[in-house]
Amino acid sequence: MKVAIVLGTRPEIIKLAPIIRKIGSKNCSFVFTGQHYDNKMGMSFIHELGLQKPNYSLNITKSNPSLQISEIIAKLSKILLKEKPDTVMIQGDTNTVLAAGICSLKSNIPISHVESGLRSNDWRMPEEHNRIAVDHISELLFAPTQNTKLNLKSEKVHGKIFVTGNTVIDAINIYSKISKKKSKISIPSSDFILLTLHRSENVDNKKILSSIIKGLIDSNENIIFPIHPRTKRRLHEFGLFNKLYQNKNIQILDTVGYFEILELMKNCSFIVTDSGGIQEEATSPMIRKKVLVVRKTTDRPEAVENKMAEIIGLDYKNISNLIKKTMKNPKLHSRKTPYGKGDASEKILKILKRNF
Repeated sequence: MKVAIVLGTRPEIIKLAPIIRKIGSKNCSFVFTGQHYDNKMGMSFIHELGLQKPNYSLNITKSNPSLQISEIIAKLSKILLKEKPDTVMIQGDTNTVLAAGICSLKSNIPISHVESGLRSNDWRMPEEHNRIAVDHISELLFAPTQNTKLNLKSEKVHGKIFVTGNTVIDAINIYSKISKKKSKISIPSSDFILLTLHRSENVDNKKILSSIIKGLIDSNENIIFPIHPRTKRRLHEFGLFNKLYQNKNIQILDTVGYFEILELMKNCSFIVTDSGGIQEEATSPMIRKKVLVVRKTTDRPEAVENKMAEIIGLDYKNISNLIKKTMKNPKLHSRKTPYGKGDASEKILKILKRNF
């Protein structure tokens, strides 16, 4: 069995890390597109997690989505022609995933899609376009939950569906044991809220971003905000950055690594985010923190159904009020993550071996 694993962003690196660690370099061609905002930072992130150096680094230069996808297809097609893998493995819903899926399909190579079946039913999200398209051209679909399996069955996808759990829980089981030692930031002893914010439908819209920022400031709670480069650019562009920077209750950090995020999640009172991955990670027994989702919809309804997450929308009054309310009682009652036991990567590899 020979697998080409194609990834391009930090969430993909985290969620595919357990599979890359288990599969070994002999059975794997590891392709890094560098889709994220900083190719060097992506490579250092791979090194930080103790993964093998990618066999190929595409060093993508385009930021426009359509140009980015076409650039990945052009460069990846030559690699697949040379490597001739039995399957191409992709994870999630990024432009890298869509590009690699199209390239594999047209190269007659079966696609194995990790984290299949997620749906927000919100067409404003670029990720929704990508995941739907890729699910319908994949041969093996690794659904993290029964709910995601039902989404795939209702759409009558042609590939084989397997419920495996989410590899993000595997990653936390591996890396949370060493995150305190590896983390390079000092965690404050007082209670704080962890904030992350990066989704394009939130940060690229001045009206929406202004409402979110006003809600955060009006809450008057202590917030630590590791800022995504995209979000930082938009805050400056919209004239909002100084409002946050000058607020005594909000501490802005430059982009931090995975170990730092794990430690912040472990030690915070609760989390305010628009990240899908954090909604999953926060359910891990190693973290177990309430999440307030700053979005109109979520593609992780399982966390909401388990009362481990709550969708709070984009209105500044609602954001402020629910942050204050949650701060009074941030404890979770549910103790079981809906995303598996942390053996998803093992299940996926067994399925791959049976099929290839």
